[in-house]
Amino acid sequence: MRKNRASVRALGVGVSVALLVAGAAACSSDDGKGGAKDTAKAGAAATAGAGAPAAAPTTKAPEAFAAAGYRGLTPGMAKDAGLATGALETAPVSLLGGCTDFVYKGGPAPDQARMAAEAATEARYKELSAKADAASGKAPAQAGTLPPNASAKDAAAAAAGSAASAADSAAAAKLVADSTMALVDLKVARETMEKAYQATGRVSFSDAGLRELVAPADARTAEGIGAGATVEALQQAYGAKGLKQSGSGRYELPVEGRPGWQYVFTVDGDKVAGMSVVNFALKCS
Repeated sequence: MRKNRASVRALGVGVSVALLVAGAAACSSDDGKGGAKDTAKAGAAATAGAGAPAAAPTTKAPEAFAAAGYRGLTPGMAKDAGLATGALETAPVSLLGGCTDFVYKGGPAPDQARMAAEAATEARYKELSAKADAASGKAPAQAGTLPPNASAKDAAAAAAGSAASAADSAAAAKLVADSTMALVDLKVARETMEKAYQATGRVSFSDAGLRELVAPADARTAEGIGAGATVEALQQAYGAKGLKQSGSGRYELPVEGRPGWQYVFTVDGDKVAGMSVVNFALKCS
């Protein structure tokens, strides 16, 4: 009886051990399969990541300076419309000749001292010019020819008239000379202003609208012409399109399809110093 009980116990222990071993093997087999699956997934993900094309960088080419417009500003547009684009600073940098000039956004602040000097120079020119015009309009008195029997009194009167006429003529001549010098000073003031904004660029408005669009130094036309380009490159780009050298040493190119408008390239030595699109027929007030 005791032997039977011992045999049963031994058999039970053996079955338990067998079950435990089988369970462990099953778990080990499942873990291996799961690990293989995870490894396969990771490998597939890595392969997919390596094979996916990298996102191409998006770079926008700089806007070309053109007669059709620049930074939203177009030839002939009204001043208020130009300011509404947000492309310009709102404070004028010059009021010379009745035009109103602005710089592009981020440009230098107005030079109040220079603007005051411009106003004084322009006022002086207008005053002297008006006086010269008035003096030139006076017909000088004719001295005439004295008759043989003229009295001493008549001769004295004629002499006084001649002296007065000569004095009037001299005064008129001086006023003309003074107004001419004032005009020279005014032109110098304009050239000074233009050079001050040659690097930053500016936009000039007349009563009729935008009359001049001056490019900043880093701007380029579609043909690659801008400040720093050689005169040779300028001629190669536009020589066949009507580029001409003006008497002032600048180069001018008519804008196709826009009568009155032209490109103007200023030159310093053998290099382009600046460029603009302008219609000189649009006079300022």
